[in-house]
Amino acid sequence: MALVGLGFGEKVHLPALRDCPLTEPVALWHHRQERLDQACSSSGLPGFTNFEALLADPRVEALVIATPPQPRFALAEAAIAAGKHLLLEKPVALEASQIEALQRQALSAGVTVAVDFEYRAVPAFMQLAALLRQNAIGTPWLVKLDWLMGSRADASRPWNWSSQRAAGGGVLGSLGTHAFDTLHWLLGPARTVSCLRSMAIPHRPLADGSGRLAAVDAEDIALLQLDLDINQGQSLAAQVSLASVTRPGRGYWIEVYGSEGTLVLGSSNQSDYVHGFQLWQSTPGGEQQEIALDPALAFEHTWPDGRVAPVRRLIGWWAQAAAERRPMVPGLAEAAHSQTICDRALSAADSGIRQPV
Repeated sequence: MALVGLGFGEKVHLPALRDCPLTEPVALWHHRQERLDQACSSSGLPGFTNFEALLADPRVEALVIATPPQPRFALAEAAIAAGKHLLLEKPVALEASQIEALQRQALSAGVTVAVDFEYRAVPAFMQLAALLRQNAIGTPWLVKLDWLMGSRADASRPWNWSSQRAAGGGVLGSLGTHAFDTLHWLLGPARTVSCLRSMAIPHRPLADGSGRLAAVDAEDIALLQLDLDINQGQSLAAQVSLASVTRPGRGYWIEVYGSEGTLVLGSSNQSDYVHGFQLWQSTPGGEQQEIALDPALAFEHTWPDGRVAPVRRLIGWWAQAAAERRPMVPGLAEAAHSQTICDRALSAADSGIRQPV
């Protein structure tokens, strides 16, 4: 197993890969030698700056690709051509058509490709999904998802790829891809989308220390409305609010209102987007009551960084699927749907016209 990309990859994927009995990290890749040397020194693993050499190493049967979005498609394309199983960070590519191309290539090559929609592996989210499948609130009538964070609220934070729409930056890619997949998983696929997007911080300083400012064209706020297909054409209205510049910010909250009650899942924890989630349920005429989390869904163990445990769980699902040579969910099909919503949302924001998905 090789780890490609050393930001989120080194912090989260590497400890998860080491903990999973079905995976063993054997190599690292990064395009900058200095950064690679640093990671190799701390991890004890060999490193590559040449991607073709990494793919040719017989120890590497699979890769986790956790680079920024822009180079991810070409790296994944080369890895699939070399017959490697993949776990991809999201957004998988800059547009849905690229993900669909990877899906066709992976099916032809017979490799298993997972996408790190890790909220599907968080216990509170899994319990919410189970309650919805059990019709705990009857027919869903409205879903509201707020994800209001302050990670980019500091205007002195330097301009980089996250500031560039063409490089996959913005909250639609960082938060929206997760949010859209969560709605698809919990309730159903989106059919139409409308969107307003804005840049609260329109300029950021260059990282070279010159004091010069560069324009930001990747949204830090996006407000969306979606129609979800929940049951043979039955439509469900969904409202989604995304922001990376809200201080202190509400955090992550999803509210599902139905004919027989309401389910609410949320956390205001800004420093750890997995730890801290709680789940509430109410019935008609009744007060909202917290639901104890199902111990059967709990992680075997956790890490100080809450992101590691759900990624570790998803890696286990992926490794088992790869060993059995079967498709993985969440995989490229789910990523293509999520990215299609992102693509259509950008078109809707630019045109002011609601877009089909």
